[in-house]
Amino acid sequence: MIASLSGKVKATTLNSAVIDVGGVGILVQIAPRLAASLNVGVTAHLHTILIVREDSLTLFGFENQQDRELFEILLSVTGIGPKVAQSALSVYDAQEIVSAIVNDKPAVLERIPGLGKKGAQRLILELKEKVKSLNISSSMRAAGWRDQVSEALMGLGFTPRDTDDALDLVSSHFGSDVGTTDISALLKFALQTRGRK
Repeated sequence: MIASLSGKVKATTLNSAVIDVGGVGILVQIAPRLAASLNVGVTAHLHTILIVREDSLTLFGFENQQDRELFEILLSVTGIGPKVAQSALSVYDAQEIVSAIVNDKPAVLERIPGLGKKGAQRLILELKEKVKSLNISSSMRAAGWRDQVSEALMGLGFTPRDTDDALDLVSSHFGSDVGTTDISALLKFALQTRGRK
């Protein structure tokens, strides 16, 4: 099992990176959000999990241990493979996914490509107790930002669709810092996004 790797970034694509580890270029599948933050020539440290299939060995990389743990837990759900699990971590961060599961919000999870309505319900059913044991730091704060900003935008006259679009832009703009950023800064950015999508 390859649990982590460190090395210089040799190349990146939308959802992968080649990391030079001791002269060997290792291809790692990563979320687009993480791929966008990696620069060629810079040293990267990734938490990893190796998925072994009959016809392939695929290494998946994560920015932190929490994402890696959640990826493993998502794989335990019936019908969810590595691609859907990685899609989940591309759309939301670990804290948002855990919040949607714990707070029984299938509509949030349905937005994950490849999951669908039944998949979202199955995910909540099978993982509600499992994810409670995850050590997600600042989970309540991070989980709460989306609800707080959503409520404020709806109160200011945003339609549900405009609100969802604005929340997506906020999440992609702030990335992994979204859970620790002041709510007023998130709301200000969300208001500035109106009409961008």
